Amino acid sequence: MSARNSNANKAAAREKLREQRERQAKKDRARRQLVVAGSTVAILAIAGGVGFGVVQANKPSQWEAAKDATNVTAPKHTSGTNGTTVVIGKPEAKKTLELYEDSRCPICATFEQHVGATIQKDVDAGKYKVKYVGATFIDNSDNGEGSKNALSALGAALDVSPEAFSAYKAALYSAQNHPSESDDKFADDSSLLKIADSVDGLKGNAAFKKNVESGTFDAWAMKMSATFDSSGVEGTPTLRMDGKTVTAEGSENAPLTAPDFTAAITKALAA
Repeated sequence: MSARNSNANKAAAREKLREQRERQAKKDRARRQLVVAGSTVAILAIAGGVGFGVVQANKPSQWEAAKDATNVTAPKHTSGTNGTTVVIGKPEAKKTLELYEDSRCPICATFEQHVGATIQKDVDAGKYKVKYVGATFIDNSDNGEGSKNALSALGAALDVSPEAFSAYKAALYSAQNHPSESDDKFADDSSLLKIADSVDGLKGNAAFKKNVESGTFDAWAMKMSATFDSSGVEGTPTLRMDGKTVTAEGSENAPLTAPDFTAAITKALAA
């Protein structure tokens, strides 16, 4: 091989090697750019996620938002500010029994199971009307939602009819449906809807179901709860007539049997 050919081959080899190095350098630069770009996107995503999380954490809860709502949808068959006056019974009845209850209250369940039918009979007979005031203080004591959710569902039942409201309230407090105070069962819409299947006018009622699931009356429930909070009543069940608390004979508590209730309400009606 001549020296000239040898030099030419060496030059060609060096040129080929140079081209290979340039191609590799371009690949390396492109790889670094992708890594930097990917890291930037990841950082932005993390920052965005943290920002979104902070915003979400600072957003008011469903019930906090309902409590602060200024636009309140009240059920039909209500009156007063925000529809928080709920009176069940014949308009011509002269006396009104105020009934204060919390849907999760176990003593309220006992009261309704033993006295509820007597009250309904008296109301149907026109002896007196019942003004219902719903409370949610049990939720406040254990960070639950069942009292509020059940009160909202009662609003949905009242929107159907006063009869559906009374029957649904009785069903919620029944021995077969009412949970222990520590069980926040009523926070689950499906539980409330299952109980409603036992009530004429609510079973298969699409409008009632939609109002329960969409929380149509959540804000109303919170306004009703505020009405209870401002009433001066400290526990449930509490009964009042003509501004006086109705209690069992020799007790400071509501009567929990039908005979005790009949005796107490007869005395209150005569006063």
